[in-house]
Amino acid sequence: MKINNYDINISEDVLDDIIDNKMMPINLINQKNEAFTSLDEGDKKALLHLVAAGEIINDVSLELDHPLNLAQKQALVEASKTSDYAKKTLVLFNSLNGVCGLNGVDKEPVEIFSSITGYKGKNFYPTDMSVEEFHAILEKMFDDNKISEIKNILSARTMVRRSGAGLEAIDYTVYFEKEFSKIANELEVASCYATDAAFKDYLKWQVQALLQNDEELDAVADKHWAVLQDCDLEFTLSRENYDDEMTPTIFDNKVLFDLIEKNNIEVNSKDMLGIRVGINNKKGTELILKFKEQMSSLAGLMPYCDTYDQSISDSGDVNQTMVDADLVGLYGDYAQCRGGITTAQNLPNNDKLSIKQGGGRRNVYHRQVRHSVDKNNIQKKLDAWIAPELHQYHDEDSDHLFVIGHENGHSLGPNSNYQTALGVYKHIIEEHKADVISIAFMPEYVKSGVITELQLKQIYVTWFADRLFLKAEPNFIQPHRIADLMQFNYLIKHKAVIINKDGKFDIDFDLFSKVVNQFLDETIKVQLSKSPACAKEFIDKHSNWGEVSKKIAQFLKDLGLKPYKQIKGSF
Repeated sequence: MKINNYDINISEDVLDDIIDNKMMPINLINQKNEAFTSLDEGDKKALLHLVAAGEIINDVSLELDHPLNLAQKQALVEASKTSDYAKKTLVLFNSLNGVCGLNGVDKEPVEIFSSITGYKGKNFYPTDMSVEEFHAILEKMFDDNKISEIKNILSARTMVRRSGAGLEAIDYTVYFEKEFSKIANELEVASCYATDAAFKDYLKWQVQALLQNDEELDAVADKHWAVLQDCDLEFTLSRENYDDEMTPTIFDNKVLFDLIEKNNIEVNSKDMLGIRVGINNKKGTELILKFKEQMSSLAGLMPYCDTYDQSISDSGDVNQTMVDADLVGLYGDYAQCRGGITTAQNLPNNDKLSIKQGGGRRNVYHRQVRHSVDKNNIQKKLDAWIAPELHQYHDEDSDHLFVIGHENGHSLGPNSNYQTALGVYKHIIEEHKADVISIAFMPEYVKSGVITELQLKQIYVTWFADRLFLKAEPNFIQPHRIADLMQFNYLIKHKAVIINKDGKFDIDFDLFSKVVNQFLDETIKVQLSKSPACAKEFIDKHSNWGEVSKKIAQFLKDLGLKPYKQIKGSF
């Protein structure tokens, strides 16, 4: 079957198998949920307009991701009215939120249509431009002293298009002027209905940031967003730059990078946009805030903490809010379920102006995502790979405790200058750092009474069995998964985890903390080096895809895990 003259690349039988057997539903809350019915009437009305804004940003995200996304989706929607084959294809499209993407099992991306592939620069850059041409154009622009134009091209918030033999950068607020105006209108109306004063102020600043080409307004909006702690509604316009593989290639070109540094140009990968809408869960938030209370003391325990600035000092205030959210809607970047879906998020990232100006951060945890698990398959995995005496320590809620530690870990350690200097490797090292901080400092949470000794063992076992068992060799654009592989290898190499005589994993609880703290020490040294070469050597050393990992991946594949996610829920 053809959609806009492109054949569907996946047979109907395979689509049936994906939808029936390999797709995990993420059930968001609806208007019958107590979280919604207990809201003030004004907040109920505001929420509907926030959802409308999310639906618009989804089209923006599709455009950022691939030039054919919108056309193919529209054609699929029309064809699905009369064709079951098209309807099933649309389900997969909506899971990936695009024409192609990784599924977490196969190393190569899933491509829904023949002859439609992804691009290194997504749709941020001309899709017919190679890395070599990109670099050559920038070098020519340096020769022509077009410094301001280069800065715009390397901004996180511009679409780059050809202009004669060169390139021009178009700010998102200009390129998406029509869409941003509609989103701004929905947020303006929502701000009129919302009952919380701080939340209303945030929405109004976000409106201005959408309407004007001014990074300062983004920073102001971010600062107002980051202080939201006690309001009932959750709304985030996220800007993260994991998807752009074109911009970071500059760090691998010594001649070009020397020119970048000489002219004091900041290199920022392009932002993918998303919107999250939810209702804050007070009870869940109480637990998260207990972890927050320990962050100042943990900052003083970081390796080499006296040699760098971090977001939190051992005597300073914690400039960070944290909430647990019941999810109403996930749109754009949040809905790109390509091998996984995030269970929590810590924003703004270090490249954002508000952080550079001393603004705070905000952590939001996704209740409906973390509650979506396949308990039967988890038990089969434990039976096959984990020593029986450790089964008692596997606990699904413990993964949430690990994630809290991970998100808090992003606010600890060397600041953004050190992280950015690692170039294309910065995301891998930063996500890995947050992981090992979480695990390394869990004994400190025991000392402070936040968790128990039993929960500590549950966190160790659950983290190892659920996070570090990979379904496939990770792709370079999957920083979390590469970090998982590094940690798996390191624990085994240093005998914190051993393979017993029955071929199953056992944990040395006494050694575990010492080994992870050692890994944290080595990781901070890499960030302090500011050396992409050092980061590459570190990653290569620890990310070998060995025989044990291959066997686990094959087992998980045979087990029939559900790598595809289907976001369900409608307001």
